[in-house]
Amino acid sequence: MNKMSTRLNAQIRALTLTSLMLLCAAAGCLGGDPLAEEDPVVEALEPLVIAYEVRDDYTNVDENPQALADYLAEKLNYDVSLYNVDSEGAMIEALRFGNADIAIMDGGAAWVGWQQYDLQVLAADQKSDGRAFYNAHAWVRADSEMATAATDNDTFTDPFALLSGKTSCHTGWLKSAGMLLPMGYLIGHGYANVVGDPNDVETLRNTIHGFFNENASIPDSGTPYYGYSGAVKCLSEGVGDVAFAKDSTIDSYCGNDNSSENEDWCLARDQYVALPTFGQAPSHPVMYNPEFMDTTKANAVRDALLGLSSDPAAASILDGVLNTPGIISTTTEEHLGSYSASIGNIPGISAYYNGKFSINASVTPTIDKVRIAYEVKSDYENIDENPQLLADYLAAKLGVEVELYNVDSEGAIIEALRFGNADIGFMDGGAAWVGWKEYGLAAMAADQKSDQRTYYNAHAWVRADSDIATAHLDGDDSTDPFALLAGKTSCHTGWLKSAGMLLPMGYLIGNGYADVVGDTNDVNSLRDTIHGFFNENASIPDSGTPYYGYSGAVKCLSEGVGDVAFAKDSTVDSYCGSSNASENEAWCLARDQYIALPAFGQAPSHPVMYNPDRLDMQTRTAILNALMSMNNEMYVENYSVGGSSYTGCYDITTHVVDSTSAKNTCGSEILDNILNTPGLVRANTQEHLGSYSSLISNVPGISAYYDTKFDITSA
Repeated sequence: MNKMSTRLNAQIRALTLTSLMLLCAAAGCLGGDPLAEEDPVVEALEPLVIAYEVRDDYTNVDENPQALADYLAEKLNYDVSLYNVDSEGAMIEALRFGNADIAIMDGGAAWVGWQQYDLQVLAADQKSDGRAFYNAHAWVRADSEMATAATDNDTFTDPFALLSGKTSCHTGWLKSAGMLLPMGYLIGHGYANVVGDPNDVETLRNTIHGFFNENASIPDSGTPYYGYSGAVKCLSEGVGDVAFAKDSTIDSYCGNDNSSENEDWCLARDQYVALPTFGQAPSHPVMYNPEFMDTTKANAVRDALLGLSSDPAAASILDGVLNTPGIISTTTEEHLGSYSASIGNIPGISAYYNGKFSINASVTPTIDKVRIAYEVKSDYENIDENPQLLADYLAAKLGVEVELYNVDSEGAIIEALRFGNADIGFMDGGAAWVGWKEYGLAAMAADQKSDQRTYYNAHAWVRADSDIATAHLDGDDSTDPFALLAGKTSCHTGWLKSAGMLLPMGYLIGNGYADVVGDTNDVNSLRDTIHGFFNENASIPDSGTPYYGYSGAVKCLSEGVGDVAFAKDSTVDSYCGSSNASENEAWCLARDQYIALPAFGQAPSHPVMYNPDRLDMQTRTAILNALMSMNNEMYVENYSVGGSSYTGCYDITTHVVDSTSAKNTCGSEILDNILNTPGLVRANTQEHLGSYSSLISNVPGISAYYDTKFDITSA
């Protein structure tokens, strides 16, 4: 039989079998009730991807990271998989672009991920002593002038200053405790000056020789003074005057009671003195990207990792896979902050790490044109306020055309992002909330207020002699100051103002103090709700009336018209906080007569929003980096560098002054004149808008109100 006949017979048999099954199903001959419900749909498990360097085979099965994946899958009821990487840099890239959820990496890689791509620490492994770090120290001999200065309790004798000109013993080139942390400390605190190109890590060698001397020991692997033991040996044998090592180094090699167990080059233990620590070198952190993993999932993963330490069944995973006695909970700042404060001062360290980890720091957009939704005037009396300056700045940084997409309202910004007519937009908190909750827009950055915060807290302010203040300050949990607000006269800043109405009323409704009176889909019900919880005399002023705005609300309280004023955290100090009474408003009481109840929540600053469905990660990252670069530029006049005086745009990262470009093109000027902020910070949507959202979503009809206010179409 030929192949065609065989294939034809197979097709006939398949067709016959299919027809028979259909007939049987219709007659019920396949068994069961033909009218029975269909099998339930199995809900897909939440995925969790771990970036890990996986070997082809494992001689010791206990070292296979699949055991960790299986453990987390069981504890979390997640679909846990391994994303194979071949380097620390690949881990960073996997988290950066959302290909993995978590990764365990060393401190240097984690620092780069944090500083350049806003990766965050979820947890960290422990060292053998249970800590998640070790301290970096300068060790000197007890008979040295540095030791005397460190122990004499004289603030005028500085042991670190006395290191100048001495011979230093390092553990090796670019080692954490042996070089990066001490040199970062000495540079950052003004003891050592950078000698050479601040963007080239090789400059560090000249900097070491310049601060210490030409005999500084920077050993290669395999030489006598390499590593921790080598650095202390260098000090002990009198080759050097100071050894840089970790806190446990001396005791490890020279601290045994039985001297025969110490290294033969050791001095007596009391002959070594540690100067105050430079900082902490972190253990391996578990990193994640908050842009891709929300707080709920992050907390669940953290709890499961922490559970490894208390689960006897997980001992082999800790020992064989993770090589640690346990995992502890920590934060990015807590785990990497001290390390960052020092190594961030090392010349060229970011570029070095980018090369080491094969990271392309100069992320470029994948699109030919970036469009900013912005309300553009027909002309600008002050040319410095023209947003085209912002567009031109970003174009220069991104290497692509940047265009202003003209809009006439916050609603138009939402629409522009929603339908892909613009890539980013600057908007207020209310519009951003609508864009986030209703159309999936997201925040990439936020502007700072004058105090560098990206929010202010909303409070209820009461008089110090009120029963509400007493309930707040008496330390008695059974006296609830918010419950005592019922029936009082409230002073609001105006109709539907954030700190003056939406946040406090959202809190009172959401926490069960106030019941909505009227139609829950009509924002006008809020007025009846206020009158129902407080009383009919509640002050909801119109613009231009005596009690309108923040000052008006506090004036209403101060004059005894109301019992509580709703305003932001800085309001009372703004109007009544001067030590010179003549500088305060005439209606002010003494400052100590105002008491703030605990904050209702945070009112966000203006975020930079984008549509994650239309703007890819690489382009967004490039835009964000370009926006952040404005923070690094400030316009200076007669700025002295190396004996010369400069006027121009000074880059604080490269220490270069651009004396040729116009003043209004400098980052600090664009921030001030166009964006009206001292700076921008990286942000994510939940972090920036979450507190605000949890409260105002309780306000009746608020979504419909905003849709109408912003004139948003349903299409």
